[in-house]
Amino acid sequence: MVGPAALMTVNGEPVETGASTTISLLDALRGLGLCGTTGGCDEGECGSCSVLVDGVLVCSCLTLAATCDGTEITTIEGVVAADLAQALIDEGAVQCGFCTPGFVMAAVAALDSGQELDRPTVIEALSGNLCRCTGYQGLIEAVVRVGRSRAAS
Repeated sequence: MVGPAALMTVNGEPVETGASTTISLLDALRGLGLCGTTGGCDEGECGSCSVLVDGVLVCSCLTLAATCDGTEITTIEGVVAADLAQALIDEGAVQCGFCTPGFVMAAVAALDSGQELDRPTVIEALSGNLCRCTGYQGLIEAVVRVGRSRAAS
């Protein structure tokens, strides 16, 4: 089906996506050359395609690009979080990297939420993401550490 093109802001830049009403946000982002957001299951189960739409974490594989008209999209390419990146490295939380963009986006949403990030809160925040390589302890510890550090600042 063809409809009007979606106009949105992606990582601070205004963009226009294709005119199909059936294209997912994931496919639209890839069409824009943004390949950091990874597609895994195409069913919203793995979280690897997570992005922020107006600050809300969504699975881009389940979100139609046409519904994002007028929104602000943040992808992994638009994230500036050196403290989170360093914490992930320090905790050995990254291995193959396939799930990493989704985990980072979930972590950014949690860190930006303003809530206290204790272990149970971080576990809940990351619960929509699957990892088959590293396990979850390093990911959880990294986000808790950054949350505490940011709260102390």
